[in-house]
Amino acid sequence: MKHVILLGDGMADFTLDVLGGKTPLEYAHTPHMDRIAAEGTQGLIDTIPEGLPPGSDVANLAVLGYDPRGCYTGRGPLEAANMGITLSPEDVAFRCNLVTLDNSAEPVMEDFTAGHISSNEAKRIIKDLANEIGSETFSFYPGVGYRHLLVWKGGESEIQVTPPHDITGKAVAPYLPQGQGADQINRLMNLSREFLVNHPVNKERKERGLKPATSIWLWGQGRAPQIRKMVERFQIRGGVISAVDLLNGIGVYAGMEILAVDGATGYTDTNYRGKAERALSALKDLDLVFVHVEAPDEMGHEGNVEGKIKAIEDFDEKVVGTVLQGVKHLEPFRIAVLSDHPTPVILKTHVGDPSPFAVLSSLKNENQSRGIGFGEGAAIKASNLISPGYLFMETLIGNWRSFVEKNTR
Repeated sequence: MKHVILLGDGMADFTLDVLGGKTPLEYAHTPHMDRIAAEGTQGLIDTIPEGLPPGSDVANLAVLGYDPRGCYTGRGPLEAANMGITLSPEDVAFRCNLVTLDNSAEPVMEDFTAGHISSNEAKRIIKDLANEIGSETFSFYPGVGYRHLLVWKGGESEIQVTPPHDITGKAVAPYLPQGQGADQINRLMNLSREFLVNHPVNKERKERGLKPATSIWLWGQGRAPQIRKMVERFQIRGGVISAVDLLNGIGVYAGMEILAVDGATGYTDTNYRGKAERALSALKDLDLVFVHVEAPDEMGHEGNVEGKIKAIEDFDEKVVGTVLQGVKHLEPFRIAVLSDHPTPVILKTHVGDPSPFAVLSSLKNENQSRGIGFGEGAAIKASNLISPGYLFMETLIGNWRSFVEKNTR
């Protein structure tokens, strides 16, 4: 049995008056996801345990079958794994965003992506920051786009921090790190602002009418987690396709192969079709491939309704459609589409509500076939709830037929 999991990050949303009371997912033209839902089985998956932040780290750990309450230590160490950074027990890894703060007396988080700065530009900045304010204690590592990493040797992990995407348009002062060790983190952030004022990359970006990277923002810290490999848990070989270090880092801990795709960016200009084609190629040897697409989440954070609809439609046409066409040559198969968490455009951040999923099996007795298209409202009506969400993977791989039969009675 081949398994394909196609995940549109933050694809789920709330209903909007401007869309006639529909969500972006319901409004978008998604014939391929509609087919999977109509011919297969759909419902809701509850990926965010009570008390944990509704982030892609927690949610995707759950999607891949891990109880976040037992293994989640923070986003930073997951990203470190994909970047080849080995953390000792006393190390604390922080996510290090390049951001744009305005130059007012009380700085505002203007853009948590620094205008979606390119990886090449960001690498120059992070390298220079490492030379200027780094030390044996604080080490900087370049990542992808605006997403980077700081490792604090012998650091504090219980600092209270706020994700920068949660405070877009807000004054940052009330959201600065607090608690034991926060003074050192705030010091680094302040030093980065002073250094970046005259950085050549920022001068070049301003000349091109682009937003400068005016500061780092440190958050998502944690120590190395303990995660059992997927091949040991489910006796299968799996692969991950994603443009972001977070998802690939989870894959590293899970013992999955990291499948690179040229042109994968983590934004709306990503190589959608290339990801789908890479998945189909990998499935000739692997038992499961997890394809992650970041674009809908980015549009949600931007509050961009039209952009989110376009990202969902591109995901459906170029990823879901391509896989749906190609996977029929790899029967038997189960193909799942889902969102890890909602990223409502009216909030510009994540929420912990359950998200829709749909699964189509090549085995006819593993489908409910209720003829209803894919979306939040349809998923609610289907009355198939997987909660806690970490049971999804175990159910999909080992008990799908029983799940369908039980919920079809």
